[in-house]
This record gives sequence, structure tokens and C-alpha cells, in this order.
Amino acid sequence: MITAEHKMEYYQALLDKKSEYEGIFYVGVKTTGVFCRPTCPARKPKYENCEFYETAQEALLASFRPCQRCRPLSHPNHVSPVVQKLVEAVEAYPEKRWKEQDFDELDIDASTARRQFKKRFSMTFVEYARARRMGLAFKQIRSGQAVIDAQLSSGYESGSGFRDAFSRIMGAAPAKSADSRILRAAWIDTRLGPMVAIADEEALYLLEFVDRRGLEREVERLRQRTKSAIIPGVTAPIRSIEQELTAYFDGSLSVFTTPLHLIGSPFQKSVWAQLVQIPPGETRSYSGLAGALGKPKAFRAVAQANGANQLALVIPCHRVINASGDLGGYGGGLTRKSWLLQHEKQFLSNQRQH
Repeated sequence: MITAEHKMEYYQALLDKKSEYEGIFYVGVKTTGVFCRPTCPARKPKYENCEFYETAQEALLASFRPCQRCRPLSHPNHVSPVVQKLVEAVEAYPEKRWKEQDFDELDIDASTARRQFKKRFSMTFVEYARARRMGLAFKQIRSGQAVIDAQLSSGYESGSGFRDAFSRIMGAAPAKSADSRILRAAWIDTRLGPMVAIADEEALYLLEFVDRRGLEREVERLRQRTKSAIIPGVTAPIRSIEQELTAYFDGSLSVFTTPLHLIGSPFQKSVWAQLVQIPPGETRSYSGLAGALGKPKAFRAVAQANGANQLALVIPCHRVINASGDLGGYGGGLTRKSWLLQHEKQFLSNQRQH
């Protein structure tokens, strides 16, 4: 996590163009919509216009595009011609979903692209392209604009690409979906990174970290199942969960009361009901949950239901670990899972002291 002290340190490194900070941080410039390396030769932005990220993926998901001057993802001294070519291809069509035939047309082996991106940026090419595409959509959510087909206002060359990216992920514009229901999506900044919340006027449907694996598919399934268009906006449940998240991360709240709308099979809902019953500061195993449901052999199905949860933190799937005591998987990342469990243990300890 980047602290206030780190931000000041990184900003000074940006002003001084210190090369030893290469790979340590990236800076997103709010006035231009680009993100840069620490040694970018461009005119330096004001501190209040800077946002700092530890990885390129975080900057992409925050809707920043690579700077054309310092080329943070394709600098000749750092990456191969294959990576440079693919980065340029994504920038030409940022809303595109890549398939095998697209690599063939560029005369690039898909496995080579995956390996080289993973080595250089700690993410595969598909993850990079997805982050760029999702960033375009999340920019609209973050800005809170009411009309999803509005023209871009801060530096993106392709307004149509932006609209296409948003529509593919969030659904058709309201004008094209008069018979559909409308869900609202909002960007919520938290201590562990930004989250996206989706709700109607009555209940919360989805709450996930924006860099969660598979989030794009989750949103797509949600809008298909509900036959909804998802547009930027705020509803009462979104206001409620934002307030509760603040209290949760401050250590003053452990039980969420925001109304929820659960979409799943009866078995999945029974698993989620068990998750909510796990007290903060405690954990359960998949096999333990299966036993509590009276189906001790269904631990794999329990694990799948756990992974299908679309309401992070509120339905605490992070409290489920392997029978061996290992953390196991978590869509938001094991670093977050470890932090959450420790945070809740500390909450429990403080409660006992009082």
C-alpha cells in the first residue's frame, strides 16, 4: 500500500527523474489521463494532479493510458519488440477482446506474448489488454457521468472505442434498452484499493475489487441474468455500503447491514449463508463448511460456490482457508486476504479488551 510518505517520496523522485525508482512506481497524471515512468521527460505535473501506483496494471485499471513520451510499457531499453508491438496494437484498439487469430495476424505466437508480458509486467498479455479495456469503462464509473455515451473529455483519442468498451462490459446505453431495468455502478476507494459497487434502488448486487480476476465476466453475467443496463450512478445501497466500508477499514464495524440481492442457485445461497455466519477473526475450511451443510463430500462444490460470490467482504469468502491451514485462493489476491484476516483478528482483540 502506498502511504502519504511514499507519495511525497515518489513525487520528489519524479521531479528529480531518479532512475533507481524505475519499476518501483508509476504516476498517473489526472490532467492528461496518462501514466508515466519516474524518469519521464515531460513537463512535471503538480502534486495534486498525481496518483501513484505500484504496478502498471493498477494504473491501467484506474483508466490511465501509457504515456507516448516515456512509453512505460514499451520502452526500448526494457522490453522486446514483441511486447512493443502488442502494446501499440492495444493502444490502437483499446476496446478489443483478443483472440488467437489476432496474434496470427500480427505474426506473434500467443504463448510467447503471454510469457514475455508475464516476465516484464507480472501479468499476461490478455490481463494487460483486459485491464486497459476495463480501465476505459471504469473511468466512466469513476467520473460519475450520467450518460454513458458521452464524448470523452480528458485525452482519449477514440471516443467510439471508449463507448464500445463500456457497452461491452456494462451493457447497452439506456436509450437502446428502454425495456430493460437499470442498475447503477459506482467507484469506491478503499484502503486496499478501489472497488466497484453495483446496485439498484433497493439492494446491492455486486461489490468487488476492480482488479479482481474475472471481474469483467462477473459483470457480464450479472447484466445478462438481470437483463439490465449498468450505468454510472449512486443509489441508497451504494451510499450505505460506502459508509460501512469506511467503518470496516477503520476497525469500527464488523457486520454489514446493507440490503443484498443474491443471484445464485439454492446450494450457492446456502453456502453464502454459512459464510456470513463465520465470526470476524475466525476461519473455516471448505470441508468444514460442507459438513455444516450436511454434505461432507461436497467440499469442491462449496469451493466453487465460494468463488462465485460477487459480494466481497460483505459475504466474507476471505474467511475460508484450506484444511491444511494455507490461505488457499482469493479473487482479490492472497495479499489482500491475509490483510483482511489479520485486520479482523485485530478487531476481535480490541473488542475483547473493551
